Amino acid sequence: MNYLSKVVAVVLFGLVLAGCTGTAMKTQHYDSSQYTVLGHSEATATGMLLLGCIPIKQNNRFVRAQDAAIKAKGGDAMINTQVQENWFWAYVLTGYTTKVSGDVIKLNNVQ
Repeated sequence: MNYLSKVVAVVLFGLVLAGCTGTAMKTQHYDSSQYTVLGHSEATATGMLLLGCIPIKQNNRFVRAQDAAIKAKGGDAMINTQVQENWFWAYVLTGYTTKVSGDVIKLNNVQ
């Protein structure tokens, strides 16, 4: 019985660690000679936690918002980025809306 409880504890710990993964926003540094500014853009993305522990489109909402803002202007990247987050509660879920805004750029000589 002692062996079984250790195995269960290790498996639960592994599941908790596996749930703590996410994606990061793209961060690169560009010299002003490497790009042309296309203009300001912003976009939002929403993720939810069902019952406080089941993520639905939660981990990648920052990246989805950034990609949508860049795509809206037809650019390659974003500079002067700002991130805002709001949340809402709806009985069995909590929602998180992330807004990304900044200047969209088109890289020169993209290979």
